[in-house]
Parts: sequence; structure tokens; C-alpha cells
Amino acid sequence: MEWFRHDRFGMFVHWGLYSLAARHEWVKNRERMTDEQYQRYFDRFDPDLYDPRAWARSAKAAGMRYVVLTTKHHDGFCLWDSALADYKVTGTPYGRDLVGPFVAACREAGLKVGFYHSLIDWHHPEFPIDGLHPQRDDEEARKRPRDMSVYREYLHGQVRELLTGFGTIDYLFFDFSYPRRAEGKGAEDWGAAELLAMVRELQPEILVNDRTGLPGDFVTPEQYQPSGPLPVAWEACQTLNGSWGYDRDNADYKSPELLVRMLIDGVSKDGNLLLNVGPTGRGLIDPEAETRLAAIGGWMRLHERSIRGCGASEYDAPADCRYTQNGDRLYVHLFSWPFKHVHLPGLAGKVRYAQLLSDGSEVQLVDHDADREAENTRPGAQPPGTLTLELPVRRPEVAVPVIELFL
Repeated sequence: MEWFRHDRFGMFVHWGLYSLAARHEWVKNRERMTDEQYQRYFDRFDPDLYDPRAWARSAKAAGMRYVVLTTKHHDGFCLWDSALADYKVTGTPYGRDLVGPFVAACREAGLKVGFYHSLIDWHHPEFPIDGLHPQRDDEEARKRPRDMSVYREYLHGQVRELLTGFGTIDYLFFDFSYPRRAEGKGAEDWGAAELLAMVRELQPEILVNDRTGLPGDFVTPEQYQPSGPLPVAWEACQTLNGSWGYDRDNADYKSPELLVRMLIDGVSKDGNLLLNVGPTGRGLIDPEAETRLAAIGGWMRLHERSIRGCGASEYDAPADCRYTQNGDRLYVHLFSWPFKHVHLPGLAGKVRYAQLLSDGSEVQLVDHDADREAENTRPGAQPPGTLTLELPVRRPEVAVPVIELFL
């Protein structure tokens, strides 16, 4: 877990046939498309501008240190040349493997490599139709018997291919179990115990998430931030605009400032952030996403050491602040900029120096007489144990100002 807890920030990439539809990665489900209707995307999939090195550069410049690619999403389309399937990229007009070049680009850039792999498959003829399947309302399709054991063998076989065909893989994100809803499926359906045992045998150092229905190395809150530290390692997977796949008409983008705050918030609670991009059907990360990645990268260039290698602090941060800590360095992230002073409970006598991380300029420590009363322009004493920092009136021009405290 060492690299995972240290690096803290990764890129998720949702990419596949749904990128041509450009209206959410669950478009086949939402619009109840048949395989025949969805085939138009397979017949035209030709990402001529695909450049995984450009993806890796964008991730690294944003301060991300690992990248996770959807090798197969719920629609069943495979981004590599699987020997077990015809529904794969080598059968499209593009005609070439996408996963190998992605892995090579990440390694070249010094990034850890992760795969997402769907446990669900709406295209496979033996995957049972349930309440989440696009053909859930097709009574004729429901009547045809399906053999989950055949699909389970296929699932295990494809995971074996992915973990033996591309060298060392650092991270594996399975998605997802739903035993309590929609005629759902869980660990027994996937043969999760055997699947995980195979994964550990093939890639002993790999990290695996918690969505097979059995415990994994970390848990994966999705589209929300936990309210505090969790008793296990965790990673929040988040989107830029509410959609995982490319969604052309979705303008609900989070601001760069909000995204930076989400990253800080996670690390302050001892968690990671896996932030998603959905490349276009031609293989480009869209400009709205690139703008936000660049903005995060600009903030990370100045403030990386308040994130990388940091985690939760034993100290309680004041309102509108988040603490992260790495050894004797405590970082105060100011979500709102106060006038002149910020008061830090419990830190009196525990800090020997303070500075703005953005430019390394000193922030003065204020000593208070515990008995002093407020009078005119003179503030009164703070509660015992409080450290007060004196701030400049003008806020630094960064998404979130950070004060570095040397304990």
C-alpha cells in the first residue's frame, strides 16, 4: 500500500464505444438499446487521434501519479485483442489494440498502471438479464435460458489475459456487485474468491478494490466525499461533470477550485482521489477537462508537498480549513481567506516556523497574553492552547492557499 498512500492522486479514464454516443457511458442501459442498435458505434469506432502519451503527459502535469483505464465497461466491448471475444477493438475500423500502447505510455512517463474491468457484461449471450440490463423489459429475451457459469469462465479468462499480457499491473478496479437490488449479483456469481486468488497469484503486488463482493485492499466511495477518516484505506472516485464517459452536452463541470478542495479534503481524511476523464470518440481528452487538469496542475506545482506523502493529522482544524500532515510538517489549507488572523486550537508552543507554501514567505506567529482583554484595536486573548497566525490582507492568487507549519 505504500505507493498508494504516498501518491494520493490518480486519473481514471472511461473510454469505449459509448464515447461515440457522447451521452453517458450507461447510454445502452438508459435508452434500452438492443445489441443491434448499439452496433452502429462498433462499426464506426476509429479513434484516429488516440495518443496515450498525451494522456500520460496531462495526468503527470496535473500531479497524478497513476492512471486507470477501462479495459471493458458494462457494454462488454474490449479495448484489447482478447482471444476470448469477437466484441473487441481489433474488429472495429481502428483494428488495433489500445491497452498495450496505454501501458507503455504510462510506464514511459513513470506512472503506475491500473485497469478497470467490468464484472457486468450486457453483450455476452450468457450474462443473465436482470434489472440493470438494457433488455430488462424484453420478455422474449428474458425467457431464453442463460448460463452464468459460462460467463463466469469468460470473466476469469479475460482477467487472466489482462494480467499476463501487459507486464506488471499495479492496480485493478473491478466494477461492481449489487446483490441487494435489481435481481442483483454478488461474490458467488463472479466466483470472486477464485477470481481474487488468481489475481494475487498472477500479480502478487497488485492492489485490488472492494467491488467483487469480497473485501479488497481499499474501498471506493463514488461521487461523494466521506465525512471523516475511514478505518480502512480508501479512494474517492469522482467525475468532472457527473458523467464517466464522454458526454458532449453535459456542462455541469466542477470548477478547478472545487476539484482542488476535493483532493485536499480526501487527503485530510487519509484518502486518495481518482479523478475521471472521458476521452472523445476520436481519442482526445476534451478541452473542458484539459483546462481543469492544467489548473489542478498549476496548484500542485506550488503545493504538492501538502498532498504527496501526507495524510490525516492528529490535530483538529478550525472551520473552513483542512489539515494534512507529513511528519513534522503540518499544512493548513484555507478554504476561505480570513481577515488578518487564523486561530489554530491546540497548537500553541508546538510550531517553530510558518510560511505560505505558494511563495515561501514567512507567516508570523502571534503570542497572546492569556489574560489580555479586548480593547479598541487590540484583540483579546484566545482560548488556552491556541496558536494565532497573522496573515496578509491580500489572499494569494491560488485556488486554495496553504500555510506550512514546521512543528
